[in-house]
Amino acid sequence: MFLSYVLVFILAAIPLFELVAVIPLAVIGGLSPLPTALLALLGNALTVVLLIVFIDYIKKWMYRRKQKRSEDVIQEDTTEENDEAMEESKKGKRARALFDKYGLPGLTIIGPFFVGSHISAFMGMSFGSNRKAVMSWMMISLVLWTVIMTAAAGSGVSYFMPHVEEDGFLIRLFSQT
Repeated sequence: MFLSYVLVFILAAIPLFELVAVIPLAVIGGLSPLPTALLALLGNALTVVLLIVFIDYIKKWMYRRKQKRSEDVIQEDTTEENDEAMEESKKGKRARALFDKYGLPGLTIIGPFFVGSHISAFMGMSFGSNRKAVMSWMMISLVLWTVIMTAAAGSGVSYFMPHVEEDGFLIRLFSQT
């Protein structure tokens, strides 16, 4: 049983799996909704915070490097657009459209469902938002999505599958080992 909850934490921390998908799967698998929600939130939030801090560090490093280069080069115009050099992916374009339409709050709240929380945080940082704002909005978003998915999964499973807590696939999987 303990390994099931560890798996929830790890899967929620992986960018490919999001808490939006992990929570319902774990609840359908027979795990209790509240511990599942808390572990999924902690796993996802941990990696999102690490990503934001890392990107902020890289942005500051690039800024210092650019300042140093501009001091070395006398009046050379090096204003290049990085947006044209980067080929945006389909999820990147979707995130940019969300950011352009709804701003940072919209990207961070809507983004985890459509493009994922890690991509939303990355895009929020790369679109020029500051670290504190992205981190605050991402935490609000992750808590919101955790509550929504836990309530939906918990009520749906208890209604449609009332005996899943005794016979869930995750409970059977880890009880055999």
